[in-house]
Amino acid sequence: MFPIIPANSATAASGNSEGIFGFGKKASGGVFADSSQLVSNAGVVSSNVAGVGSTRSYPAATQYGDDKGIFGYGYTPSATAVTNLVSNTGVVASDQATVTGTARGALAACSYGGDKGIFGYGATGGAGTSLSETNLVSNAGVVSTDVVGVGTVRTSIAATEYGGDKGIFGFGHVHLEPSTGITNLVSNAGVVTTDVAAVGTGRQSPAGCSYDGDKGIFGFGQANAPISWSAITNLVSNTGVVASDQATATGHARGFLAACEYDEDKGIFGYGFSPSGFLGMTNLVSNAGVIASDVAATGDTREGPGACSFN
Repeated sequence: MFPIIPANSATAASGNSEGIFGFGKKASGGVFADSSQLVSNAGVVSSNVAGVGSTRSYPAATQYGDDKGIFGYGYTPSATAVTNLVSNTGVVASDQATVTGTARGALAACSYGGDKGIFGYGATGGAGTSLSETNLVSNAGVVSTDVVGVGTVRTSIAATEYGGDKGIFGFGHVHLEPSTGITNLVSNAGVVTTDVAAVGTGRQSPAGCSYDGDKGIFGFGQANAPISWSAITNLVSNTGVVASDQATATGHARGFLAACEYDEDKGIFGYGFSPSGFLGMTNLVSNAGVIASDVAATGDTREGPGACSFN
């Protein structure tokens, strides 16, 4: 008699096991980077991996196709719409021949639908050029044309997936107004909702990533009125509800950093900028959403990288 093996007896992975930080603006001479750093399934960050693709800062990145990733957009220093695919072994491909969507930087990206991604918001240039449109990424890594924007136009925004197949954009800088904490949910069909009222301290240039398979976390960023650098975090439930500021902030207060998941249910924040300059430190996120203290820098110290998971 054959043993009965239940369907999906090995529960599907809740996320990818490795991550990658890439691009950004380096401390040495303020030059733009194309190097990357891989994150192991134990949260260990590698030294520099030789760069591929157009050097730029403030791109966004997201996973797609179950085990791959994509970096897109950014400043070179002018705004660009170039994208670079990341294989399931963490190899960054050269620039895709066809660029799609409005060229911009300081945007955000996350996955949705289990195997797709979305880029959203950002700015085409200086003050007053912020956007709210989005670009969907298919499960083959193809980026769509612009989708009419929903929600407040803003830049220096963050995003994370939640609920296993949905996403959320949050926080950011609104022209001529203080930084905000408003959020916009993304359905499992890639549809962005209207603004959800702010919870927690409004700030620009935070980062976001998933943890525990179906939850998310926003962390760090720059608050204003007066300007201050933050290590604040806000957890996102598996129904997309953003919690108020966590009482205890951990890690070096900074902004202009990036974050991604690793080991399927954990996360990592890395790099950034603070009054002490460009940074290379990282902070791990447990599967309970707890931020660890600073881990020493690995690779180029820089601000404005992108990050996503793979494998």
